[in-house]
This record gives sequence, structure tokens and C-alpha cells, in this order.
Amino acid sequence: MNIQHEALKKFNYQINFAINNYSNHGLNCGQFANVLIGGLGGSGIGGRLVKNIFANDFPLPVEVVADYSLPAFVNEKTLVILGSYSGNTEETLAMFEEVKKRGSTMLILTSGGKLGELAKEHNLKTYFIEPGFQPRMALGFSLTYLIQIFGDLMGSSKSEELKNVAALFEDNTPYHQDAEEVFNSIQSRCKSKFVVLSDGPFEGVATRFAQQVQENAKHECFTHVLPEHNHNVIESYYGTLDTVFFFLDSGSNARVSSRFDFLVGLLEVENHKIIEMGVETFNLASVYQTIHRLDWISLLVADYRRVDSLNVPNIASLKSYLENA
Repeated sequence: MNIQHEALKKFNYQINFAINNYSNHGLNCGQFANVLIGGLGGSGIGGRLVKNIFANDFPLPVEVVADYSLPAFVNEKTLVILGSYSGNTEETLAMFEEVKKRGSTMLILTSGGKLGELAKEHNLKTYFIEPGFQPRMALGFSLTYLIQIFGDLMGSSKSEELKNVAALFEDNTPYHQDAEEVFNSIQSRCKSKFVVLSDGPFEGVATRFAQQVQENAKHECFTHVLPEHNHNVIESYYGTLDTVFFFLDSGSNARVSSRFDFLVGLLEVENHKIIEMGVETFNLASVYQTIHRLDWISLLVADYRRVDSLNVPNIASLKSYLENA
């Protein structure tokens, strides 16, 4: 049994768990000047995603931090949401201590650990995540909690929409099959580096895919965002590049979509491999579905490369080093 495959098959379970265990925090946007979401790796990517999802609707500035320290603007008018799956991420714990000094309102997402203990000690509203998963394979929990948190901040419940999203994953087979089709088309190029080009709304999804390829498949994967990419990176596209390109276009801006079309023509001249993953409509369903397909691709690449997608020796080695530093 492949543990990572089994974890991915529980995407529907994770979404439903977060729906069923969620309760309204009783806060609203009018109480705050801004929102900060803190977390790293698999525990932090949900913040990037929810920032993109609500970019056109959420009335407050949202900052996502993956570091030890906080921006100067964080104060008693800031809502801070900290997430650590294990509850022991040292950067997130450092942020917690700084948030307490700043007097910010705080919400917590965790499965326990030190962060869970601190949250209980300070009587903080906490959304508990089921333990037993790797953080990068537990996105269904954290993203679904965050979407509900943001919805209630705006006074607009997202529970029914999320229930419909969860139903899309009762059967994982179509997503696995889609991923296999993509993988089969790039199988001969799995030693080439991967580059993911996205538009703004799909920036978090692109980052998520890169992280999954890096951790699961132990393979180089980089991201760039259009239109900024077209003002610099595009000038490196001459000759034949040892690269597989993934294009993630939400279709939210016709001018950006035209830029993707141009890049297809530019890169196909040299017979580059391009995987286009556009969507008809950018919404909660399309975000979850695109993430799930890409997660499967990362595992299929890992299996083909015969690497251990479960363990992360370099990260473990770094943590051991830092404990003695």
C-alpha cells in the first residue's frame, strides 16, 4: 500500500471533517484593519490559496507570512491566523509569541503539539485537524477551515458550497485518471526541470504544485506569475530548454490569457512540452479540483522516479541541525 496515495484518496474525508468540525468564530471584518496568516510548508500553503480565492471579495488587506517575525503593521487591529499541523513548527511558535506581545486577536489551526497547548492555555479559538497525516497531505483540512473562517468574517457562510465541493471527490478515480494521462505525456521528460506558469488567481495553486513536486518527487520545480513573467523571465526562452512547462490559467483576465496563448506559440517552435490546465470558471470547485489533479501528478512522478515520497531526509536533517545550533 502506498501511504501517500491512500492519504490523497481521503481528500473528500478531510473536507467533510473540516465542515463538520467548524464553528463560527463570531468575528467580522469591521473589527479589524487587516488579516495576517502565518504558517510554513504544507501548513502554510492554505493561506496563499485563501488569499487568492477571496482577492476580489475580501474587504481587508491580507498578508501571508512564512517566517519567524511579523511585519511592523501587526497590532491590536490585526486578526492573526496561525497554522501548524504538528503544532511544533518553530517559526510559527516564534510568531505566536510575537503576536501575543502585539495584542492581536488570534485563531489557531493545528492537530496539537506545543501550539495546541499554548492555544488552550490562552483560551484561543482553535480549529483542530485530525492527526496522522503528513502536513502536505492534509490540505483538505486547513484550506476548508480557512475558507469558512473568511466567509464568516464577511458574513457569508461557505458551508453549502463546500459540501458541494466535497461531493466532487467522493470518487477519486477521474482525477487519478486525468493525472495519469498528463503523466504519460511527460513520462519521458521526468528528468527535466518543471516550470509552472500561472496567472494571479492561480498563484497559490502553482506554489502548491511546486512544493508537492519538490517534497514528493524530490525534483526541481519553479513557479512564475503572469503578467510579471512577461517582463523579464520570457527573455530566457531561446533555443531548446530542458524544461516541462505547466500553464495554470484561471481565465479571469482575457489579456493574461492572450499572454498564455503567445507563450504556447513561442515555446512550441522548439517543441517544448506544455501542459495546459485552464478552467472554465475560477471558483472553489475549480481550485480544489486543480489542486487534487496536480497532487496526483506529483505522486505519479515520484513513483516513476522511484523515490520515497513519504520521507523528507533533508528536511529532517535540517531540523536536527537547528536543534543543536
